[in-house]
Amino acid sequence: MVTLSTRQKNILQFIISFFNENKFPPTIREIGEKVGISSTSVVNYNLAKLEEERLLLRRREKSRGLSLNWDRLTEMGIVDEGQARVAQAANGAPQATNGRSTARNWLQVPILGRIAAGEPIPYLDAREAQAADEWIDVAAGLLGSNDRLFALRVRGNSMIDASVLDGDLVILHQQDSADDGDMVAAWIEGDEETTLKYLYREGNHVRLQPANPSFEPIRRPADKVRINGKVVSVIRVLKH
Repeated sequence: MVTLSTRQKNILQFIISFFNENKFPPTIREIGEKVGISSTSVVNYNLAKLEEERLLLRRREKSRGLSLNWDRLTEMGIVDEGQARVAQAANGAPQATNGRSTARNWLQVPILGRIAAGEPIPYLDAREAQAADEWIDVAAGLLGSNDRLFALRVRGNSMIDASVLDGDLVILHQQDSADDGDMVAAWIEGDEETTLKYLYREGNHVRLQPANPSFEPIRRPADKVRINGKVVSVIRVLKH
């Protein structure tokens, strides 16, 4: 049985009301202002609790990256089925095409290891996905594309200012190209490691930019850097 604090209930009800009115989710600051919390870290703490209960998911690289799990909200009696159907239609939640579906709007994404020193991430086909030892449930409505998804565990704090912490899970769409400013998993030839950074092209070179002033950017010739995937979501893993 899920037990929510009064503050968490207020936050959840505000997100639901905001979404129903605007057809998109509120920002962290808007949530704090509405429920009387001045600290964004306190808002994030309570959102993490709601995320832990699978009531919502967040894309931390976006200011409006909240996604509600309407099936779970209906199951708990927080919203009725009619409201959930209208909201899901407005959200345009896609259906699963790769990975395993655990509920109407949930996917299981394979976890393929850590994003740290190691071998390049292999091409992910349907057979490799089904053979994965570990999976994570992700709301389908949170993801813009459902095929060729995989997850990696983050090791280190080079992206901490992007709210990607040591131990978090990043969900990636497997692709070999990305736009400037995208957060990517990049294999660096010569360094023999895969790293999670923002991608920027600078002439014949690539700059892999951390989100932590304590870390220096990585600059390498473009032909020495291979994109393994683009980050589409970050899942906070709570430490006990």
